[in-house]
Amino acid sequence: MLQRSRLSPEVYASLERALEGQSLTLDQARPLTGVLGPELLALQAVADELRQRQVGERVTYVINRNINFTNVCIKHCGFCAFSRDLRTEEGYHLSDGEILRRVQEAVDYGATEVCIQAGLPPKMAGDLYIQLTRKVKESFPQLHLHAFSPEEVLYGSIRSRCSIQEYLQELKQAGLDSLPGTSAEILIQELRDQVAPGRITVAQWQEVIRSAHQLGLPTTSTMMFGFVEQPEDWLTHMQLLRDIQVETGGFTEFVPLGFVHGEAPMYKNGQVKVRAGASGLEVMRVHALARLFLGNHIPNLQASWVKEGVKLAQLLLQAGVNDLGGTLIN
Repeated sequence: MLQRSRLSPEVYASLERALEGQSLTLDQARPLTGVLGPELLALQAVADELRQRQVGERVTYVINRNINFTNVCIKHCGFCAFSRDLRTEEGYHLSDGEILRRVQEAVDYGATEVCIQAGLPPKMAGDLYIQLTRKVKESFPQLHLHAFSPEEVLYGSIRSRCSIQEYLQELKQAGLDSLPGTSAEILIQELRDQVAPGRITVAQWQEVIRSAHQLGLPTTSTMMFGFVEQPEDWLTHMQLLRDIQVETGGFTEFVPLGFVHGEAPMYKNGQVKVRAGASGLEVMRVHALARLFLGNHIPNLQASWVKEGVKLAQLLLQAGVNDLGGTLIN
C-alpha cells in the first residue's frame, strides 16, 4: 500500500505501525504533523484504510437543531464572535416558550436531537440549565437532548454552590442525555491563557468530562486548530483525550474544529498573534492524523461541514472521517 521510496524513513515507519493496528506514541506520530505531497497522500490513504477497518463504509449524521438561547456572556474569549454584553443592542435571551417552539419546529422537520448551548449570562439562576432540561424533556421525552458545555456545567455548579458531580447528577435526573465536549479549544493551559483568560481550565474541563462519564453521560470531544497552536500541540491535546477515553470510554466521537478568524475579536483587534485559520492542507492533515492517533479508542471522527465547507468535508471522508455531525438547522 505504501511506496517506501517516496516517504522518509520516519514517516514510513509511523504509517506502517498504524497499519499494523498499533496506537502511535507521541514520538511516532510527530513526523506526521508536517507531511506534504506524497507523504500527505500516504497519510490520507492510511487514514482511509483504518477508517474502513474500524467503522466500515457507512457515513453517519443526525437530523438536529442547535438552539443558542442567549448570546449574553460574562466571558470575553478572544476567539468568540458570538457573545455580547448584557446591555448591548445585539444581546438576546430566548424565552422558554420560544425555545420549546424551536424544538417543536425541529421535530416537525424530523429532528431526533437538539443541541442547546449558550453564553454565560450574568447573575444566572443556578438551576437554569436543570429547569430548561426538565421542560424540554417533559414536552419531548423521546428527543435526545445534547446540551451544556463543560464551561456551562462549571458555571451552573458555581452559581448553585454545589460540586460539578452534584450538578451533573441533577442534569441527568432532569433528562439530559449527553454533553458536547466543547470549551476544549486546545487543552494546553498556557495557550488558553493567551486567547481566553478566565476560561475553564484544563483541569476543570477534565473534571467535568470525567464526572459526566462516571455518571453514564457520554460526551463528544473537540479540538480547535489553526489559531495560536503548533502541530505538536495537536498531539498533546489528542493524547489527553486518548488517556481519558482509555480510563472512561465515554467519548462518542472526536471533532476537529477549524478556527474561523473573520469576526474573532483577537484577530480583528490584533491583541494576540493569531493565524487566519488553518490551511486546507492542515485541515486534511489534522483529520487524517486524528484517525491514526485516536481511531483505536475513539472510532468516530467527525468533520465540521459548517466550518470546512461541504466540498472539503466530502474530501475528508477519504481522509479518515466517517461522520458529518448534524443538520443543525440554525
